[in-house]
Amino acid sequence: MIKVSDVVGVLEVLAPPSLAADWDNVGLLVGDRAATVRKLLLCIDLTGEVLTEAAAGRAQMVMAYHPVIFKPLSRVTADGAAVVYEAARRGISVYSMHTALDAAPGGTNDVLADAMGLDTRTPLEPSVDNGQCKVVVFCPPEEVSCVAEAAFAAGAGVVGNYRDCTFFSHGIGAFCGAPGTRPSVGHAGCHEVAEEVRLEIISPLAGAAGVCDAVRSVHSYETPAIDVYPLKEFPEGCGMGRIGRFKRAVTVAALIGRVKKATGAGRVLLAARPGPPNRASGGGGSTRSTGRGAGRGALVSTAACCAGSCGSAWRVALAAGATFYLTGEMRHHEALAASRAGLTCACLGHWNSERLALRSMARRMSKAMGKLRVAVSKRDRDPFEIV
Repeated sequence: MIKVSDVVGVLEVLAPPSLAADWDNVGLLVGDRAATVRKLLLCIDLTGEVLTEAAAGRAQMVMAYHPVIFKPLSRVTADGAAVVYEAARRGISVYSMHTALDAAPGGTNDVLADAMGLDTRTPLEPSVDNGQCKVVVFCPPEEVSCVAEAAFAAGAGVVGNYRDCTFFSHGIGAFCGAPGTRPSVGHAGCHEVAEEVRLEIISPLAGAAGVCDAVRSVHSYETPAIDVYPLKEFPEGCGMGRIGRFKRAVTVAALIGRVKKATGAGRVLLAARPGPPNRASGGGGSTRSTGRGAGRGALVSTAACCAGSCGSAWRVALAAGATFYLTGEMRHHEALAASRAGLTCACLGHWNSERLALRSMARRMSKAMGKLRVAVSKRDRDPFEIV
């Protein structure tokens, strides 16, 4: 029997919540972790129509890419937060992945990069993990083992799938105890030197105080020397957007054709620097300047993408060497500035740029949880239509 907590566990492996933007609200937003799940429905937006589809299809859980609760709710009522209220009333759990899926390997932006045909790619803006620190303690050589064991017991020394990890080096420590101290080496008021070992251990930043306390409890020094250094880590393959190269250069027109075919988008907004004006004859022998479409034959070797509303990232893409940038939507003046700088930009529409990832997520969830039925919503819709 599959529980909501089981599904949440797999979703968090595929897109760790720690990768989400600080302003985002990802994770289990509605529901009971102990509830049973037989069917999971995937969508971009959990609208009333999608919720009706979930209930009619007997889905006990929905993975809505966009958070159904974004800003804090002061009340959950049928007229104030209708979808949240109805999901809770029907016992349908709701999970959101949003920017966690964007940043995760194999997530929204990798799927979009696949649609472009990018061969090798890296994150456009790599994720930064500030949750770790390095605890450094100096101790006598004979105490290295017991100090390290105390730190390990307090949660330090874990690096990836490895535990009890540490590094040490030898040196000489010098000190002079003030009157009233009880140094374990030498005497108060005297300058002393002693052989010491520098012990370095990785620890979760939130647990560093406990690690320090554990070290002090077994250390022979009256006042052990302990340093804590905050760390920045860049998880491999994680981050917003993707940038990469094609095996062979491709024209802008061919690249747009690939993307439209993969996503099913009928139209794409293109912003490119106009070519030189042509002198075209008009009625009565007049002439007019035309330059639109001139950039569609340009060859692209390096391209970038970022799903959703990522128009502001065009400068990062340009600085990284891209000549083509694909996103969901961008502002008018962002498009003007980008095209003037020589970067060709294509906008799929916010919804279209993200929807493709649901098919990939359905396959991955089905593979990870064979007994769970997974479906992609048929009632999920782009709020915009071309008329």
